[in-house]
Amino acid sequence: MINLKYPIMLVHGLGFHDNLFFKNWGRIPDALRKEGCRVFFGNQDGNATVEENGKALYKRIRSILKKTGAEKMNVIAHSKGGMEMRYAISTLGADKCVASLTTMATPHNGSKTMDLIMRSPKWLIGAAAFCYDTLSYFIGDKHPDSYKALESFTTKYTKRFNKENPDSPNVYYRSYAFLLRNQLGEPLEFLPYTLVKLIEGDNDGFMTPESAKWGDFRGVYTGAGLRGISHIDVLDFFRKPFTDVKGEGVSDIVDFYTGLVKELSEMGF
Repeated sequence: MINLKYPIMLVHGLGFHDNLFFKNWGRIPDALRKEGCRVFFGNQDGNATVEENGKALYKRIRSILKKTGAEKMNVIAHSKGGMEMRYAISTLGADKCVASLTTMATPHNGSKTMDLIMRSPKWLIGAAAFCYDTLSYFIGDKHPDSYKALESFTTKYTKRFNKENPDSPNVYYRSYAFLLRNQLGEPLEFLPYTLVKLIEGDNDGFMTPESAKWGDFRGVYTGAGLRGISHIDVLDFFRKPFTDVKGEGVSDIVDFYTGLVKELSEMGF
């Protein structure tokens, strides 16, 4: 059992939702609950701006604290969700409610690949964003804004964001990065992996390790087998171990989460 002082809130990234039948995080929440952890979800929009989702997450945290009677939360955030939580902490004052923020493959330092994509004709990106916003609205988003959500991955945005949202001394920040071993490791991310590889180098299908570094950077992780760990693997998207091979690297993302939460417990969180 893990003797964790504060509850956990899991915060998803761009395009994901907590209110659908196929929920995020796979086997991870149940595994943590079996270890005695109290686990909750962010429930923010999948395609809103960092700022809009930051407001929703701060509201959600206050609701959880009121319900549980806990003093603070431990937050584990994937991808863009990490930026949203940093905004809530630094700009909205959620630092008084958050003990730790663990970010997983979050684009803290932006993506040069997204810089190039956003240089495409504005009408083209705008049209695609409008279609995605319409779909997002029908599946539960209250404030979809895919165009600005994509902009938040650019280096121009993150440079300004980092300056305007300095870390709070009241919160422990740590970050993790992941890698696919090659473009065949995850078919769903074949195209983005290949594009990012050409422009920036090794990546998890979307993010490079350099982009994910923030606070106490805990390193770059890949799978124990030939596959590696993709951006969506971090959410246990496929709900199964990466490999039966035990050895160097991560065999099952569930074990990885159990380990990092155990570390939080040992640190007094």
